[in-house]
Amino acid sequence: MSLPIHWPVWMIFLPLVTAVLSFLFTRRGAALGMATAIGLVPPLVGLLLQLLDQGPQRYAVGGWMAPLGIELYVDGLSLLMLAVTGIVGSATTLFATGYYSSPKERRAEPRQDPGSSLFWPIWLLMWASLNGMFLSADIFNLYVSLELLGLSAVALVASAGKPNAITAAMRYLLVSLLASMGYLLGVTFLYFSYGTLSLHLLGEVLRSTPTTLIALTLMTLSLSMKTALFPVHFWLPPAHANAPAPVSTILSSLVVKASFYLLLRLWFQVFAGVITPYAAHLLGALGVAAILWGSIHAMLAERLKLLIAYSTVAQLGYLFLVFPLSQSKGTGFSALSGGLYFVLAHACAKGAAFLAAGTVLYGLGHDRIDELDGAARRLPVTLFAFALAAVSLMGLPPSGGFLAKWVLLNAALAGGQWWLAVVILLGGLLAAVYLFRVFSRAFRYVEEVPACRPVPWSMEFAALGLGLVALGLGVTGNLPFEILRIGAPLSGPVLTGGTP
Repeated sequence: MSLPIHWPVWMIFLPLVTAVLSFLFTRRGAALGMATAIGLVPPLVGLLLQLLDQGPQRYAVGGWMAPLGIELYVDGLSLLMLAVTGIVGSATTLFATGYYSSPKERRAEPRQDPGSSLFWPIWLLMWASLNGMFLSADIFNLYVSLELLGLSAVALVASAGKPNAITAAMRYLLVSLLASMGYLLGVTFLYFSYGTLSLHLLGEVLRSTPTTLIALTLMTLSLSMKTALFPVHFWLPPAHANAPAPVSTILSSLVVKASFYLLLRLWFQVFAGVITPYAAHLLGALGVAAILWGSIHAMLAERLKLLIAYSTVAQLGYLFLVFPLSQSKGTGFSALSGGLYFVLAHACAKGAAFLAAGTVLYGLGHDRIDELDGAARRLPVTLFAFALAAVSLMGLPPSGGFLAKWVLLNAALAGGQWWLAVVILLGGLLAAVYLFRVFSRAFRYVEEVPACRPVPWSMEFAALGLGLVALGLGVTGNLPFEILRIGAPLSGPVLTGGTP
């Protein structure tokens, strides 16, 4: 079924146009950013209604279908990624309007003057790249979107203007370029072997040959680097911790999720016929290592933003448990659903946490955990938002993080992979340990509360909004799972009782 031209094209075209306009009219960047956030709501709702009514949708750009033309594609997976990008992107845009429009003398994080003016065009270009990736249906256009996304992310990290940020951005750039070359080389191997770039056509004709396996290896390694999977995660903590607060949110909530989305597409749609259980369990083992390694370093972190950055390394490990859990009979769709729901919950919770940390740094002038005593009395809304995010990150009910982990846990039990169930539970306990480090300081009663600069309302309430969404995802019912089922590469029930 073909889509009306305005829905998918508008999702890409609007942020692309506003990115150009915000570059030309730098003083209107905040207004253009908010206009983009509002303007993307109608096409997103339109795509949702069409998907629910007609199933997966395809759109041929210029009227030429694959393999001759460029094809856009919308199913439940891509729609959920578009939705979470819209939610987190809108909250980050609201936060940035206050963060970048404040008087220079109030800013806690030193930055070069061009940093704030260039944030808006780069961020809006990134938004267009994200939407383009989630709508693309061929592996080369996915590469183009991936490359634009990586370059935009590097530029945003460097926009802080601090030496540490520049160093982190350069490290990020080298990793991103290396991963992009590996992915592109995999694309070349596939096109040379099968003569098509279409995801759907490749899934139909792909065979288990040495060339195919080399392409699979290259593309998996490259996307794992971009997703910061242990042990190639080394670029993530310094990049996220030293970037401006809105940038840290975008990186942790959206950018690393985009490369994981692409990895899911390739494994379950293109390479499904050649994947071996050994390869899936290898990724799962790296995910387990990420959970443990990231949690330990988060417990040792001295700064709040660095703690949240290492927490991202740990939380990303849960996503890679999808691959081994999907290998058991009857648990495939449940594992995929739990992983994708974890993407939604983590994006909102981690976004709220980074925005709250940025507000603390903005208001107090520092984010040293051992010096946060009494901070909740100065920034009650911000610390409440952080607490809501922590509930989801720890996996406590009734949050979205709890529901995602519950589904993954039941998939592990149903598939007889009890060791993964133990890791899921242990990861939640470790998250509680490092997050309660913050609570024990910020909510401690002290006679003299720390001095605090005035904080724009948009910064506090943007974090609170994302925190409430992360909590509310735990009580949405079956709708997100039913949306994901539309066009899903796997079938089966969503397990909530430990049996297939």
